[in-house]
Parts: sequence; structure tokens; C-alpha cells
Amino acid sequence: MVTKGQLKKKGELKAKSVEPITKKLQSAASVAATVKPSVEVDEVPVRPKETAKEREAREQRQEVLQKMLLEKRQEIIKEIEGSLGQSLTEDQQRRLESARDVGDQALMDLERELGISLMEMRNRRRQSIDEALTRLHEGTYGICAECGIEISERRLQAVPFAKLCVECQSRAELLEKIEREEDRD
Repeated sequence: MVTKGQLKKKGELKAKSVEPITKKLQSAASVAATVKPSVEVDEVPVRPKETAKEREAREQRQEVLQKMLLEKRQEIIKEIEGSLGQSLTEDQQRRLESARDVGDQALMDLERELGISLMEMRNRRRQSIDEALTRLHEGTYGICAECGIEISERRLQAVPFAKLCVECQSRAELLEKIEREEDRD
């Protein structure tokens, strides 16, 4: 049986282990907000056997995709900054924690952990978008890594960091599902 004292110590341990993660996320968000991706569409390489019309269409598509990626990245950074702005100062948290019982403390710890998980997820999405911007600059963004066809703009709108077209992604997910079922047996 767990006593109230043990639960309180457990909550204190969680609070102490959460603080370094929160500080890391805050520093990552401040770096993310100040770092601007250095992707220039003007430096699009000329491809052999490409007409001027095809090159113009490709450059226009890249400009649209870059604008979309930068907008998505900015949205995520605003979400991260908004989440950081909502967190309480350490003094406010200590005052709130001292006035709560064990159940309230556990709920508060759960909310804090969920907030940190959301921040980490948003930061991973931002990193994926930064990688997509790099691939755009290299000329590989929007092209399926498996079959080499262009990924539709609708798919890239929904999943801006997609590396596979819908068909290849469906096939990969099906193979993954089959492998998981084989592992269970």
C-alpha cells in the first residue's frame, strides 16, 4: 500500500525531473524563433532536357511550397511560444502545490507532463519542416523517395514533411502492419 508521504515524494521527483526538460524546450523554442531557414528559391539548379516552360512551372511550384512550409513553421513556433507563455513561474507553482492535496498534485503533474509532451511533439514537427525546407533547397522536396514521382500539393498541404506519395505511404504502412502482426505470433 502506498502512503500519502510516498505519493508526495513521487510528485516531488516528477516535478524535479520535469524542470530540466522545460528549460531545454524553452531554449529550443527561443532558438527556433530566432533562426530563420536559409532557403533561397532563386538558386534552383537547371535540369538537363528541361524546357523553359517546365523550369518556370517547377520554380513556381517550389515558391508555393516554400511559402507553405514557412507559414506552417511560423504557426508551430507561435504555438510553442504560446505554450511557454502559459506556464507558471516557479514561485507561483510552489504556492499552488503547497495548497493542494495528493489528488490535486497528481492531476497537476499529469497536466504538466502532457504539456511537455505537446511541446516536444511541436518541436519535432518544426524540425521536420526545417528538414523539408532543406530538401526543397536541394531539389528533392515534393518527390517521392520510393517511386520518384511528384507528391501532390494536397498531400504536402496535409503533411508538409511527407517523403512518400500516397500509394508508397499506403504500401509502407501495410508492410509495417503485417510485420507487427508477425511479431505478435
